[in-house]
Amino acid sequence: MSRLSSKGSNIIRRQNRVRAVVRGDKERPRLSVNISNKHISAQIIDDSAHKTIAAASTSGQKQAKGTLSEKSALLGQEIAKKAKAKKVNRVAFDRGSKLYHGRIKALADAAREEGLKF
Repeated sequence: MSRLSSKGSNIIRRQNRVRAVVRGDKERPRLSVNISNKHISAQIIDDSAHKTIAAASTSGQKQAKGTLSEKSALLGQEIAKKAKAKKVNRVAFDRGSKLYHGRIKALADAAREEGLKF
């Protein structure tokens, strides 16, 4: 097994380990976060209905400037505002294969400050 294929399989294994515990339903949908090298995206997903309730991304936004941690804090505020508009107050946080540290933590803290409960 090459280094890249084992790295990809480790990422998928970590994602599956998190998703085995975190499920979204109508009362408490899942807040899924994806971080690439340049951009951050977040979705609020109802897994029982297989629908995306709200989504936000830093891709194509002019006000999202600065470091990725600053961008993730702005995105956390934005996704929380969109969730409040859709009358979603509680979510299950899905960090994917990433550790709850740095950018993920900045997004989560900003969403909590806007009133979203995890």
